[in-house]
Amino acid sequence: MDSFGFSTAELRLLRRLDSPAKIQDFLNRLPMNFADSPVLSPRMVLRERRCQCMEGAMLAAAALRLQGRPPLVLDLTSEDGDDDHVLALVRERGCWGAISKTNHAVLRYREPIYRTIRELALSCFHEYFLNRNGRKTLRSYSRPINLARFDSRGWMTDEEDVSYIPDYLYTVPHTPLLRPWQINRLRPADPIERQAGRMVEWQRDARKNRRDGQ
Repeated sequence: MDSFGFSTAELRLLRRLDSPAKIQDFLNRLPMNFADSPVLSPRMVLRERRCQCMEGAMLAAAALRLQGRPPLVLDLTSEDGDDDHVLALVRERGCWGAISKTNHAVLRYREPIYRTIRELALSCFHEYFLNRNGRKTLRSYSRPINLARFDSRGWMTDEEDVSYIPDYLYTVPHTPLLRPWQINRLRPADPIERQAGRMVEWQRDARKNRRDGQ
């Protein structure tokens, strides 16, 4: 079986994550990576024991690949100063689900119950808003991106910055979720939703700039 360049110890750990639920549980235990750069490969996430959404999606994709699944990710894009979000995709019996690394109480694991990628993306819509004003900001989604396209660059075990992967995600076509008239009629999230949206799992270093994203 192909080790994809992982060490014996790394493979042992990743192969213990033999279901989407176990991968999600592992990501949940990792502290949030608040650094803007470099973007950590799966190897570096295992080494440094921290990750953000892009890094978590790549680690999940690598773990899924060791199960014989394709290493697929999905890019969600937003507007109005909010952050984009990346999910690792799971497909079971024709239905889509997702593994997600986030610091918030929302935009988390998605059971594989969605018939289409659009349905899966829409499941995040009402959770995706700015805390400061309740504006719902999710706007588009990519097609599933197979990270195997980056095998020649060693994306799973690269010990340098792998920002070429999120850079690529910016370039792929995205499908709008809403029409202009729908955007104009969006109702802000309720105050209690915004209050819940301020909950975080991991505290940002007070010396870092605070952002209002995923």
